Amino acid sequence: MSGRFGRSPAVCFLLGLPRSGTTLVAHLLQHHPDIVAPPEPWLMLALEAFGRVDQRHPAGSSLIEAATSEFLGRIDRTIPSRAFADAAYDQYLAQAGKRIILDKTPRYWMALEFLESVYPEAPHILLMRNPYAIAASLKSTWGIPLQAESSHPVSVSSLVDLMLRLPDGIITSLADLVLGLPKLAAQRTRPHTQFVQYEVLVAHPDEEIRRLLTGLGCDPAAVASAGMRQADYLRSSSFGDRKILERNAVDQSSVKAWQSQLSVEEMQTVTDLIGAELLLELGYEQELVHAQQAGVLDRGGEVTELYRQIFRTWWDLRSTKAGALSGLSDAGEPVHAMAAQLQQMPLASEVDRAAGLDGIRNRDAAIEMLRGEVARLERILNIH
Repeated sequence: MSGRFGRSPAVCFLLGLPRSGTTLVAHLLQHHPDIVAPPEPWLMLALEAFGRVDQRHPAGSSLIEAATSEFLGRIDRTIPSRAFADAAYDQYLAQAGKRIILDKTPRYWMALEFLESVYPEAPHILLMRNPYAIAASLKSTWGIPLQAESSHPVSVSSLVDLMLRLPDGIITSLADLVLGLPKLAAQRTRPHTQFVQYEVLVAHPDEEIRRLLTGLGCDPAAVASAGMRQADYLRSSSFGDRKILERNAVDQSSVKAWQSQLSVEEMQTVTDLIGAELLLELGYEQELVHAQQAGVLDRGGEVTELYRQIFRTWWDLRSTKAGALSGLSDAGEPVHAMAAQLQQMPLASEVDRAAGLDGIRNRDAAIEMLRGEVARLERILNIH
């Protein structure tokens, strides 16, 4: 462990997109007597967002953020962040009587830089799964739409209105694929990172789990086999894949299920959002070929990059002050109506009022940028 932080608990981060199989990997690894894997801590995301609170806080959200940012700006904030995380992980380990804590939080792709700054020496396990299969699981498990009613890919049909009207959870699930997958893929070359593919794991669970345990410095002989065993710890949690509770063994039934679960239009959406280049880079050439044989087109890297830029703009948009004001109006209500409501709100201070209005102006500009980028994307697609 890093000397500048003193003694620290042994922490390993399991990284992977939602619906990629992270719950299964964590469940199999924690059969080892040295390892405990809480369902999903989300701890590092909370620490990274420290100081940002709900706009309804009576003390004034902008004042809280400004004050904590000013205070923490004069120190190395990674040190108190590390101290808090160490204390939390340490207590969890002590109560479990284990040596290593496996923090499995799928959306840590949103805070990879923060993760690296706070725990630069921590080992990572990076799980990848066929993106078509992830998309099929998003559709079947969470009801995430991959095509509009018109049967056009959802990423093309009225994308701006879709992003502004649908719940954040749905668009965030698509952003996991569009923005999260490339960021996670880039982590494969990070030192102290073990790479595992879901498809290989379910085909050879014993070998893969032993390999991962060896990489963590654990005796693989302490686990007889990578069986499912009990997952009662998930019953008392709101997080983690509930399907684990129904499984008696690791099997490969889900590997090719996407081929019957996704329509050609939905496969086209996934191919456009991910990009053929990244699919090949991650080793999913056969899956891409299957999609292309079904009628999917490779529209090129420019189209995928445009999609990524659209989602980045949406990401910046939802991160503005105005994004926190979305609860003031019904879905789809014009931004100028939100501004009118804001003018009447008894905000905690003029600072809050000014920050909120600035946020709305930023939101207006971001929406216009979104519309322009989608229009450019649609022109390109009409050429192909």
